[in-house]
Amino acid sequence: MKSSVFWASLAAVFIAAGCGPSVGTPTQAQSGSNPVNAPATEYVAPDAHGIQTITLRLAAIPEYLDLSAHIEPDPTRVVRVYAPAGGRITELSVRPWDHVEKGQTLALLESGDLARAVADYHKAQADNQVKQNEMTRAADLFTHHAISERDYQQDRGDAQIAQAELQSAREQVQVFGMDPDHASTQLRVAAPRPGVVLDIGAAPGEFSQALAAPAPLCTIADISTLWAVGDVYEKDLAATKSGEPAQVTLNAYPGQSWSGRVSIVSAEVDPVTRTLHVRVVLRNPGGHIKPGMFGSIRLLRSSRQGILVPASAVVREGNDAYVFVARGNGRFERRGVTIGRALDGSLEVISGVSAGDTIVSQGALFLRAGTQG
Repeated sequence: MKSSVFWASLAAVFIAAGCGPSVGTPTQAQSGSNPVNAPATEYVAPDAHGIQTITLRLAAIPEYLDLSAHIEPDPTRVVRVYAPAGGRITELSVRPWDHVEKGQTLALLESGDLARAVADYHKAQADNQVKQNEMTRAADLFTHHAISERDYQQDRGDAQIAQAELQSAREQVQVFGMDPDHASTQLRVAAPRPGVVLDIGAAPGEFSQALAAPAPLCTIADISTLWAVGDVYEKDLAATKSGEPAQVTLNAYPGQSWSGRVSIVSAEVDPVTRTLHVRVVLRNPGGHIKPGMFGSIRLLRSSRQGILVPASAVVREGNDAYVFVARGNGRFERRGVTIGRALDGSLEVISGVSAGDTIVSQGALFLRAGTQG
């Protein structure tokens, strides 16, 4: 019984061996030739809508020099206003960042200096009147030979001196910005030019020491024109010639830029930072640019020929980048490319495509894998 079972099992093993694959004939899975798992190299557009293509051309690729910069007012348009005479400030009529016009009242002071100047003017006015009357009388007497010529000359000289002293006293009151004939002890400080008040250096109730004061009453600047000032290293000096075009961007206004030209490069190198100052003059008609803002100055260093593609044409997978090159008849080849710098919404392609290639610029994600043809 046991012997018959053994022979039956052995026969089953040989039958199974005869039905298996022969030695040296690999299965499809072993050869790795499954067409379903093979990577597709050709793509097709199921619907042409949403897919746009462009033909690549050589273009000038600029090399820029970017400098950190800050905004300054033009020093020739900044006025530090001091009271022309000492006195106690009774009223301050402006605040920081107020816009003022020429002649507008900035402050009022009770000034002893002005009071003395007005008094001296009235005194000189009275003395001049007396001396002029004496000269008139002396001239009449001299005509009738009632006085000597020496006495007449003396009276005429006194009249001329009195008139000169009156003029001097008048000008002294006018220095304070007052009308000598209608002056009071209240001194009015007026804006010497239109502009914006940058800061205030006094407060009502304080005593102003006139030109000897440690700080001005206020500082006024015309900010219709401002400076963008940056620092450039010696090695980059060749790209910063006066008159070269420049583009200024500010941290406060992302996406905006202002065009200008390099107006001047400083004449000496800072011995500590080894840099030179670069100045770009900017027009500021709307007053949006403020002194003290930070930004950057972009200068054109050089340019070279290369290929630029829209950023939307590049498909990224991890560290790899691809574009889809047209092969005709609605078929596209996925091709790996090496990407360089980004420039205003475009990307520089260093390798992978050539001028004359037609690539998908919009809608690359709409393509689907197709069979090789």
